[in-house]
Amino acid sequence: MAHKTFISYKYSESQDLRDDIITKLGADAAYYQGETSDSPDLTDISTENIKRVLKDMLWDTTVTIVIISPHIKESKWIPWEIKYCLKMISRDGKTSRTNGLVGVVQKVNGSYDWFINRGINCHGQSIRLFYQNLLPEVLSGNIFNSEPPIWHCNLCKTYDFWYGGYMTIVEEDEFLSNPSLYIENAYEKMDKNVSNYRLPDLVNSDPRSV
Repeated sequence: MAHKTFISYKYSESQDLRDDIITKLGADAAYYQGETSDSPDLTDISTENIKRVLKDMLWDTTVTIVIISPHIKESKWIPWEIKYCLKMISRDGKTSRTNGLVGVVQKVNGSYDWFINRGINCHGQSIRLFYQNLLPEVLSGNIFNSEPPIWHCNLCKTYDFWYGGYMTIVEEDEFLSNPSLYIENAYEKMDKNVSNYRLPDLVNSDPRSV
């Protein structure tokens, strides 16, 4: 089943991957609500007008795909977009739901090592560790935030890939091989299990006033 999606990304380094994702969505791209390479240039538009345009794109989406790129923390718009999509916003007599999240790690120079560090668990199996300090707080707080923790292994205390965090982290190549799989997982957590996650506190960061 297709879901209305939005892609949050840093334009200066991730527009090509954004376009690749839209292409890979295939027929489901008809449900994509965000920018495309043909969208109007917002560079010279005022901040308030940019917010208005983004709100119109985001409001009725159910899944947000975040492209995790090296300088994502420098973006002022990505945290704003994520805060907006995580809150329930009322307009025109209707209230939006909290979006599901998928974090797609961008490949840099043929590698994901800039963000993913590989380790070994107590069974000798490979595990992934993330440099979460490279992310805005609203994203890093959604990676290992199941409550109670949903473990892949209770002995090793390693989080489950699909359900250990509200935002599943996946490498670019894996996501592009089957985007609907990850979008559906994000939607499922939003639709059925959002209460199982400790979402970052957005009380003092209302996107409507950012």
